Parts: sequence; C-alpha cells; structure tokens
Amino acid sequence: MKLTLKPGREKSLLRRHPWVFASAFQSLDKEPALRQAQDIASGSTVDLLDASGHFLAKASYSPLSQIRARVWTFDDEPVDKEFFRRKIKSAIAQRLTLDVQRFSNSYRLIHAESDGLPGIIVDRYNDVLVLQSTTAGSEFWKETIADLLIEETGIQTIYERSDVDVRELEGLKPITGILRGKITNPQLQITEHNLKFKVDIQHGHKTGFYLDQRENRQRVGELAKDRDVLNCFCYTGGFSINALANGAKSVLSVDSSADALALLEENIALNNLPADRHTSLEGDVFQLLRKFRDENRSFDMIILDPPKFAPTAAHAEKASRAYKDINLLAFKLLRHGGILATFSCSGGVDAALFQKIVASAALDAGTEATIIEHLSQGRDHPVSLHFPEGAYLKGLICVKR
Repeated sequence: MKLTLKPGREKSLLRRHPWVFASAFQSLDKEPALRQAQDIASGSTVDLLDASGHFLAKASYSPLSQIRARVWTFDDEPVDKEFFRRKIKSAIAQRLTLDVQRFSNSYRLIHAESDGLPGIIVDRYNDVLVLQSTTAGSEFWKETIADLLIEETGIQTIYERSDVDVRELEGLKPITGILRGKITNPQLQITEHNLKFKVDIQHGHKTGFYLDQRENRQRVGELAKDRDVLNCFCYTGGFSINALANGAKSVLSVDSSADALALLEENIALNNLPADRHTSLEGDVFQLLRKFRDENRSFDMIILDPPKFAPTAAHAEKASRAYKDINLLAFKLLRHGGILATFSCSGGVDAALFQKIVASAALDAGTEATIIEHLSQGRDHPVSLHFPEGAYLKGLICVKR
C-alpha cells in the first residue's frame, strides 16, 4: 500500500525523523474511504511517497493515532521477519559494545525509535525479558518479535507489560501477562552495581524498575555520604539503597504507594543495610514537603524523581507548575551546602525548559544555587540523532550556596 504526503511535508522524513502526523497526508478528509478501498490494516506496512510520487520510507500505519505512520526503514527493503531479526541483532550487539552487563544483569535491550523499532520496548531482567508494545505497528509484529527475541537471546521467558495509556490512542487495549515461556513468581531479583533489588514485573512502574536511572543512582549515592537524605517519590528505593550503601547518615524515603515502600524495606534487608538509619513515610510528596517546611525541617540532600508530569508538550505548562512547586520547596528545606538531585522524565519538558523551571524555583525560594552536574538516561537507553524526543530523562545536581 502507498500513502502520499502533501507537498512540502516530506521535510521531516528527509531529516530521518520517524513520525508522520495525520495532517501531513493528502486526502485526509477522505482517508476512511481510502482505507476501506485499499484495505490498509492497522499496523500494516505502507510505502510513504512525496507529492511527486518518489519513495521516502516504509512505515507502520495507525489509522486512529495522530501519529499516522511510524517509519521502520528509509530504504526500499522488505519489512519482514528477517528485517526485524537484523534490528534485534543490532540492538543486542550495541548493548554488548556498551558493556552494560558489567554493571548489572538487567538493562534495556530495545529502546523503540532509538533502536529503529518504534513502539517496541524490551527490558532484560536477568533471565526474563519484559516486552512493551505501544503502537499499532509493534502490535502487528509482536508475535514475530517475541519469537526472534527467544532465538537471538536464548532467553525463554517473555512477560508482556503493554498496559500504558498511549495504547488507547492507537485503538489498542491493555495487555499484561506471559507472552512466552513460564514464570512462577513475577517478583524477580536483580543486581546493579553490586546491590540487589526485588522487582515486580507484574505490577511495578514501567516494566518493573527504572532501569534508566542506573548510573544516576550510583552517582547520587556517592554524594550522599555522611548526609541526611530525603528521597521523594522513592518508589522501591533505588536512590535510598544507594545512599545507605554509600554511608548516608540518615535516609527518609517518601512515596504514596504502601506496596512500593514495602518492597523498599525488603531491598534494605536484602542488602544488609542499617535499617536504623532509614525511615519510610507513606504520603503525598507535595503535602509532606509543605509540612516539613512548616516544621522547619532541613536536609543535607534532597532527591526529586517524580513520575511523568507532562507526557506531551501540550501538558508542559501544567507540568511546569508542578515541577516548580516541588523544587521550590526542596530548596527551602535544603541546608546551606546541601545537594538537590532533581529529575524530569516528561517528554513534554525539554532540558532547557527544565533548567529554567529549577532556576525559577531557586529564585522564588530566595536561594543561590549552582549546577554541578547534568544527568540523563543510562547508556542502554540511547538517543537517535534524528529523534531528539528520545532524550526524555533530564537531571540536575545542584548545590545550595
């Protein structure tokens, strides 16, 4: 099947950006009839042509999404099982080159667009793969990809976590459960920089754990020595465990999930860390930060790693207010010389905007602060030069002067 773009709308494809929006296609108002006439199945592969009929790319077609097509390849080649085998082999080879396995037995194996496989996320947790399919195209090829993953990795168990909200925009229902093999307990144990973590791949955030923060957890942990630490949105305690392991004086971990905090406590015991230097507190971070401010509490280090406030640029304004609020409160709670490690995983907030938000928060808090490090996602979460949206994780380490 072939779809033709409006004149001038091929520019992003010539820059090798993999997304084509619905408004870029000719005869958009007639597209339902066009789809019926040409029988373009959701997720099937189409040729993208410029207005003059020249080939641009092969892409998956999504009739319901505003991102109407996602590019598989800019070459005029078959998109078939062997195509996906080459892509998977390439992703695996890149992780071997990065030597991620030297630091952890768990890492991202396939990172969607940045590995040339839009909509496909695969995380390896030791001897289990967790697959997430987010688009019509990835759903169309999911079974083939699952078979290839087993062939190319030798791992027999694949658990599916296709339960993200974005699937609704593709007309897809959430799916979770065993895709290949068998698993007796969805709570796995992984290692990271010689620390152990229990991971719930069935109910945990994302695919079970925030693998993208691996290097950042280690770095923040190194800076936590002899400090009183407040870890906000702590989840199952990745930053808290690293802080304790590196000699933090005390760690207060705050999260709204009792289940996450329970797993954090298990992780502390698993690593034989001093429980008397750690406190878990269930509650709303925004409210608790205000409570701490009113009580004149203070800390030597504060970690802010909130959930995604702005999934798209359309949510950026509302998200900016939320980011400013928590960072302002954090600056007020920091002692002089204290460290703020603050993060945003929102795709709708780029690095420049995030830095402006944190700077504005410091200004309103009446605080002088210095950025000493910029942080980002781990090396197993690469960013294609042609897909800047892949650089979703932003982090700043600031010192209050």
